[in-house]
Amino acid sequence: MEYLKLIGILIIVLGFMLKMNTMFVVILAGFVTALVSGISIFDFLSTLGQSFVDNRIVTLFIITLPVIGLSEINGLKQRAVEMINSRKNLTTSKFLSIYLLIKEIAGFFSIKLGGHPELVRPIVEPMAQASFEANEKESNQEVKEKIKARSASMENIGNFFAQNTFMGASGVLLIAGTLDSLGYSVSNADVAKYSIPIAIIAFVLGVVKNILDDKKLKRINGGE
Repeated sequence: MEYLKLIGILIIVLGFMLKMNTMFVVILAGFVTALVSGISIFDFLSTLGQSFVDNRIVTLFIITLPVIGLSEINGLKQRAVEMINSRKNLTTSKFLSIYLLIKEIAGFFSIKLGGHPELVRPIVEPMAQASFEANEKESNQEVKEKIKARSASMENIGNFFAQNTFMGASGVLLIAGTLDSLGYSVSNADVAKYSIPIAIIAFVLGVVKNILDDKKLKRINGGE
């Protein structure tokens, strides 16, 4: 009978395979699991409501979606592109390297600048495209796809390698706590201190990669 309590996992897998509404599938899985586990409907609803209240900060992500849509409709992307077009000497490698630096500095101070849906897709990627076309006049589809990938990679590199340079970051707390439980005397400051050289190396390699990628893009686009 204990294995019957795992029926919720089966419901989630089947629901996702059938492409059903995610919220409905998750709640249904929880409800069925509660029934086979002997939990009353009142207790289930109470637990569900309490969990929603305790994690309501997560729902703020949903609010960002219409905000992004409204910003794009009202010309945020166009204004960003126009700003880049006015600076002819700003190449794609320079722009993405600057963005990488901003992400790492933000990580050092534990400042959240957004991620792929909030910042990269509506703003950074169009600006990167504009920086290429400002110097090359136009770009083919392959170049556009590669610039999308490069924009996303700068977001990932900056976020991943710089987030632990802040000693209060969750990753730092996890590392320090794990090492302490294993008998190693390591403070949060130690973890953050030794993460800084890694972030610097990641930035340098990111800049080099951006420069090399610019040359590849020109060749792909039919340039020299």
